[in-house]
Amino acid sequence: MQDKAIVHMDLDSFFVSVERLRNSQLVGKPVIVGGQSDRAVVAACSYETRKFGVQSAMPMKLARQLCPDAIILRGDYEAYSAHSDIVTEIITNTAPLVEKASIDEFYLDMTGMEKFFGTYKFATELRQKILKESGLSISFGLSENKTISKVATNEAKPAGQMQILRGEERSFLAPLSVAKIPMIGNVTAQTLKNMGVSQVGTLSLMPLKLLEKTFGKLGKTLWEKANGIDFSPVIPYSEQKSISKEMTFEKDTTDVSMLKALFINMTEQLTYDLRKSGHCAGCISVKIRYSNFDTQSKQMSIPIITADHILIAHALELFEKLYDRRLLIRLVGVRFTKLVRGMEQLNLFDKSAKLAPLYQAMDNIRDWYGIHAVGRAVDLSRKKRIG
Repeated sequence: MQDKAIVHMDLDSFFVSVERLRNSQLVGKPVIVGGQSDRAVVAACSYETRKFGVQSAMPMKLARQLCPDAIILRGDYEAYSAHSDIVTEIITNTAPLVEKASIDEFYLDMTGMEKFFGTYKFATELRQKILKESGLSISFGLSENKTISKVATNEAKPAGQMQILRGEERSFLAPLSVAKIPMIGNVTAQTLKNMGVSQVGTLSLMPLKLLEKTFGKLGKTLWEKANGIDFSPVIPYSEQKSISKEMTFEKDTTDVSMLKALFINMTEQLTYDLRKSGHCAGCISVKIRYSNFDTQSKQMSIPIITADHILIAHALELFEKLYDRRLLIRLVGVRFTKLVRGMEQLNLFDKSAKLAPLYQAMDNIRDWYGIHAVGRAVDLSRKKRIG
């Protein structure tokens, strides 16, 4: 069986790097990208701020306290998206099979290329090409699977590269903190710590049945990743363009309360679908079709997010601007466009950190009991009129 060769590439402090390309005076200075208020969270931070303890997803108030001299920038979706497109084009035009995991992260399946080019040499030249043509620093890890390559990238950062040869996976992982394993968040890491497990090597030796008893199905995944096992394939890059929902009424209506409740309901379902698919939206539009079949729509560009409360507010704002109360309505719709893969980093600009666990809990309930199992307390009693 042919050995796999999976490369993981990740742009170094991507948002900050783009800002420095736009303003060279930021080079070498502590920079934070995120919301301006104390309730906002850090979307990205430079390596100069990290030595003070600043991290992505940290409350902005705490980040300011840790690094009071940091330059705080709100962030620019359009600029980040444009620079991501440049790097994406370089990679997809060079590598045979590419998965774009997020706006700044890529997996490349280079299996079979060793005898022609030398995979490590090929990846090294590609990294240099990206730096030369985009001006952005990027790191990579190379191994037989996604998990090991991603961990290797993170160990090589910034502006580094690392190869883990076949048979060396467990020895490479063993001394690392369990938090270095992809998909192990703060809660799981704390649970493992409470069990006396702080290093990956210890986790790899844990009885599988004990992990399954503690974490359910996740237990087996934890054990496999700790032992360097990951059979997940590289999925060819294909960017989803939009996601939408529409409702046509059995009887045309001007019931504003029902219409607003329906917009809330549809937007809430769409945000759930976004999070499930691993996307964020950069634009929202609302559509109304009147009884005379005249169709009107309005849209607005927004910081890339998946937060229900923000997108619902935008949907209702667009509806208010669009709706002509003199006419009956037969159809309404909501659409999200400018979709970008990557949940955790991209949705941090404006969303309150306090609501993130709530959305996760609601999504978990929907996963188990269906999309309508939980939602906002809006009056949809007249939903029976919807066709």
